[in-house]
Amino acid sequence: MVMEKDKIEFFQNKILDWYEENGRHFPWRNKSATNYERIISEVLLQRTRAETVANFFPKFIKKYPSWKKLGDATEQELQEALKPIGLYKQRGTRLYKLAQEMKKRKGRFPVIRDRVEEMPMMGQYIANAYELFILEKPSPLLDVNMARVLERFFGERKLADIRYDPYLQELAQEVVDYPYSKEINWGILDFGSKICKKNEPKCDRCLLSDQCKYYQD
Repeated sequence: MVMEKDKIEFFQNKILDWYEENGRHFPWRNKSATNYERIISEVLLQRTRAETVANFFPKFIKKYPSWKKLGDATEQELQEALKPIGLYKQRGTRLYKLAQEMKKRKGRFPVIRDRVEEMPMMGQYIANAYELFILEKPSPLLDVNMARVLERFFGERKLADIRYDPYLQELAQEVVDYPYSKEINWGILDFGSKICKKNEPKCDRCLLSDQCKYYQD
């Protein structure tokens, strides 16, 4: 796929400028956040609003500050602990399986991405987070919110499932392939939450509108 480099650079620069002024502040984004905290945050953020997780996160991390502590918890204890953010039975079971695997590994992830994706609860999205935060490689936190922002600006994907659409996957990778990859990712997600909303996007306040396909159409 050949993307317009100028358009990608325009998007990157505008998003970074916007993020610097308007980005959200969450505990897992702090420089002091551990790799454990960042991976756990991404697990909790799936299908849950960031603000909901932010209110819950400090208490959860205080109770389970490491893979070892998490691995010592029973499945039922984790389900109970996750009740405040919903989907607690399914999420608790999956988190329990991941914690048991990480306990066996003494808190160390595999060094090969394919092995990471084979672990419990570690699909494409969490594997991307692992690459971004632990390996410090540019990798997109591509969920429905990031997909919406990218598709509105650059054009729609062909396949329903984000994970298998080659256009969107390659586009997301190109956009975050940047020295400030974490900030680009967070900027897109925050922009989708505050400006490029699913319903009633604030196009009149959008700094991307000059080149936005969605707005121009």
